[in-house]
Amino acid sequence: VIKVKDEAAGVSTTAKPKATGIPGSVGAPMPGVVLDVRVKKGENVKAGDALLVLSAMKMETVVAAPVSGRVVSIHADVGDNMLGGDLLVEIDETGDDDEE
Repeated sequence: VIKVKDEAAGVSTTAKPKATGIPGSVGAPMPGVVLDVRVKKGENVKAGDALLVLSAMKMETVVAAPVSGRVVSIHADVGDNMLGGDLLVEIDETGDDDEE
């Protein structure tokens, strides 16, 4: 048996952007795997609408929109492993023209 250690075959990780703390910057509330993305870029959402579903320790958590507005970017795909605070969705509050 011959064992070869290949330094170039290391484990690769991708650094994901973190939520910024502004109201439309939606971060992962905990580490987990994205099970479902329920919105599309350009879609108008209202505060409380489901954006995506995370799974952690066999529990599913629905991540809801904290504000009303237009989805300007989605930073998660089904199957992605997210850490707490990783940016999931960005919402532009000025993009919602509906008045209540």
